[in-house]
Amino acid sequence: MRFTTMDIDSFSLAIANQSLKLLIWDKTYYHLFLTISEKKEVDTQYLLHILQGRDKSIVVPKADFNSGEMKHFLLQENTALKTSPYGIPEPLEGIEIPSEKIDVVFVPLLAFDTHGNRLGYGKGFYDRFLKACHPACIFVGLSFFEPEEQLEKDPFDIPLHFCITPEKIHSF
Repeated sequence: MRFTTMDIDSFSLAIANQSLKLLIWDKTYYHLFLTISEKKEVDTQYLLHILQGRDKSIVVPKADFNSGEMKHFLLQENTALKTSPYGIPEPLEGIEIPSEKIDVVFVPLLAFDTHGNRLGYGKGFYDRFLKACHPACIFVGLSFFEPEEQLEKDPFDIPLHFCITPEKIHSF
């Protein structure tokens, strides 16, 4: 399915508005991926504005494609971002936040199923990251599409707790 820029904008706003229904807003550290616009991902700017408006600590990732790991940095007014060779806006430097301190992770995905399994970009960055998070951390996928019945699952895959689409919140 092909989306226009207006579709992506409208669906992304609907997803951000749906997020307000989740009981997650009493937490402190929120991990938010920054959109790769060329991949036509959910535009997380709307969620970013909600988090800023609620005076939350926002953490953004920086991927190391050599090690397969991500570091996580506090997003502040003066945080300089640079687009990586992979098209990912990332912080150049900043205050690093350990994975165990993060309370809520908004997770990018290509597809998800009715069991909370997700299909990512295949590099395993988020599976490694989610595994390192505190057991009480909440994982929230963002998707333009409704779930598949069942996706193929690898033993190292970490399931979501919720996935937000423009129409509803799926709970697992």
